Amino acid sequence: GDILLGVTVPNTRVVANAFKDLSLQEIQTLLSSKIHEERLLALLIISGQMNRAKDPSAREEIFRFYLKNRQHVNNWDLVDTSAENIMGAHLFHEKKPHVSREGKQLLRKLALSKSIWDRRIAVLATFHFIRRGHFAETISLARILLNDEHDLIRKAVGWMLREIGKRELKIEEAFLNRYAHQMPRTMLRYAIERFSAQKRAKYLLQTSKNS
Repeated sequence: GDILLGVTVPNTRVVANAFKDLSLQEIQTLLSSKIHEERLLALLIISGQMNRAKDPSAREEIFRFYLKNRQHVNNWDLVDTSAENIMGAHLFHEKKPHVSREGKQLLRKLALSKSIWDRRIAVLATFHFIRRGHFAETISLARILLNDEHDLIRKAVGWMLREIGKRELKIEEAFLNRYAHQMPRTMLRYAIERFSAQKRAKYLLQTSKNS
């Protein structure tokens, strides 16, 4: 039921930059739209505002706005545009790198949600942590979502495991050595995409699922 205008992402980014200081009230109107590109525009603008915001109260306001309106973040590209930059950025404490207990609880709650978009938001939020060498939350969510039935979640988990492997291969391999035999094939293929052909074959032989 999504409505697409056919506006390209680069052109949408141009508009987002031109209206980068739009108020949350105006962003709410865009984010509530049935038109896909308008929701994407809203998320590009608010992601930029989060990145520029230095005041903790302003960042908190943006985060709460996003959390309250996440039902409108209902496509994979909308999640991927925003989860890392808003939720991930808010939950990760930069000065003393960690995720608070409340942050971990929120991610777990989203990962256990019936909403595929909540689950993908949880996984993609951890990309912010991964970029900063912090992998524990991604690994924890990967365990929770190991048997998720939806292809978009399987791809997201595999992608994040691959990103961990780019930075700390031993951590990714430790996870794969323990869980590869349980992982859906799509998830595993995404996780091992950068491995040699020989190593990929080794892990693929362990899978018991063909989905």
